[in-house]
Amino acid sequence: MNILFFLKPKTEVIFLKEDDTVRNALEKMEHYRHAAIPILKNDGGYLGTLSEGDLLWFLKSNHNMNLLETEDIPLIKVPRYFNDKAVRVDTNVEELFMLSAQQNYVPVVDDRGMFIGIVTRKDIINYMVKNQKSH
Repeated sequence: MNILFFLKPKTEVIFLKEDDTVRNALEKMEHYRHAAIPILKNDGGYLGTLSEGDLLWFLKSNHNMNLLETEDIPLIKVPRYFNDKAVRVDTNVEELFMLSAQQNYVPVVDDRGMFIGIVTRKDIINYMVKNQKSH
């Protein structure tokens, strides 16, 4: 089995760009109700993951900041405490499964490091449950 079987393509993934602002991130996370979102480089490569915790710690360390001020702060100024590890599209399924045990989603990149989508832990678990029932 190939990991593309589980892939949610980039066109269906909510993501941020490296030049987005803190306000963009806050609004996107609130609107889509995501606790973590991939950040892409402007050229389409995978840069990392931004979590709610990263934003909370950033806002806490900038005590007097209001929402309007977050419009002027580039996302890359927010320290990230954990980055979801990305895998290449040719990674074996076993490695994907192991990584998904540690991350809610696994970013997938092509051989040039360009982001092509994610594999969610939920999709892997659903697949395993469905296969368990058929045996």
